[in-house]
Amino acid sequence: MEYLENLKGINNNELKDFIKKEVKTIPRAEKVLVISPDYTRVDFSHIIAPLIVDRYSSSQIDFLNAGGTHRSMTSDEFEVKLGIKKTKQINFINHRFSDPDKLVTIGKISGEFIKEKTEGHLLADIDITVNKLLFSGYDLIIALSASVPHEASGYSGGLKLFFPGVSGPHVIDAFHWAAVLVGIPKIIGKVENNGRDIINEGSKLIFEKIKSPIYSFNMVNTKIDDQVLPVGLYIDRGYKGFISAYKRASKASSSIHVKYIDEPLSQVVQMIPAYYDEIWLAGKGSYKLQKPGVLKKGAEVIIYAPHIKCFHTDPDIEKDLFSLGYHCRDNICTLIEEVPGISKNAAAHLINVCGPGVFDPATREEDLEFRITLATSISEDKCKEVGLSYRDPSTIKKDDFAGPGKLWIDEGGKYLYDIKRRK
Repeated sequence: MEYLENLKGINNNELKDFIKKEVKTIPRAEKVLVISPDYTRVDFSHIIAPLIVDRYSSSQIDFLNAGGTHRSMTSDEFEVKLGIKKTKQINFINHRFSDPDKLVTIGKISGEFIKEKTEGHLLADIDITVNKLLFSGYDLIIALSASVPHEASGYSGGLKLFFPGVSGPHVIDAFHWAAVLVGIPKIIGKVENNGRDIINEGSKLIFEKIKSPIYSFNMVNTKIDDQVLPVGLYIDRGYKGFISAYKRASKASSSIHVKYIDEPLSQVVQMIPAYYDEIWLAGKGSYKLQKPGVLKKGAEVIIYAPHIKCFHTDPDIEKDLFSLGYHCRDNICTLIEEVPGISKNAAAHLINVCGPGVFDPATREEDLEFRITLATSISEDKCKEVGLSYRDPSTIKKDDFAGPGKLWIDEGGKYLYDIKRRK
């Protein structure tokens, strides 16, 4: 593995010199596939991508957006994200997770493996269906990813770009469902965990089918005054190299993306950034407060995002969210049997946002650890319909959330919070 790391920040000239040196060592190729993060990720792809284009200036380069179920990106969004312009040689491609014509099934993960990794909660094979482009005769594949604490994989980045990033709906559903059955507290902020084991197992089978060399460029960064500040770039090759780069990147991420508090919180405001344009993404404001002991029993988490107008931009997914509503795991597991056909990925989102709770199937009573309040452009009626609290965003004033047990977070969803005694 080759890497550049400085947790206080890497200046752009040093970073560019390092990238130029490393891309020169990558084999020449006439046809290159670059798998890249989508608009929801904050990283420095805009520094790396132009240098890859310079290295392969006479080659055909396709950029595939590893968006999972997120909405498609426009050409303008690709250009801003990657810092390059679309040309005859440079093509921008959105991953169409639900288009069977764009997918191929290459194997499966056994139900016994999934049962082990979900601690007995789920016995089901996962058919590995992924984007056909991975097997379309590219001479080289480069994967750009970034590592931050993540609710389903411990940390994002690395092999997660393949599984589930450019996978089909069955993989996306099954993976997120398996992870949510294990639970956020056992996964988020842990480099090695059961969710990541499932990612590794599925990706290993994908890599066995790919004939071209595959390189990982795993980024770690923070933001200073709305500017991305790179702190690490980890480059390696092949399946084992992806895992090595991920582990090193995650270690760096744990140093800059985890904040520690002295005592549990009773009220938190997560001020959600503009690029999280739906509750599906803004839910990170809940996920990253779910380490045990961070929230007091009965605490309130306010998702403050006046710009958000919907739960999901995909009407089918949003319909599923309204069919069940936000509940704890055991309640959703009961409801999903009563409302067949619901996306397990949607169900996983509902559980993750709602957080831990106790459900009595006999009385249908639910006792949640904390409550979620939306201060968005979503109406009070719609909030109540899905089981969430509502607050008029115009009533939210930062000064009202100072003092013991209260916390205002400007960069909502960015940092994982934990209790200082576990540091």
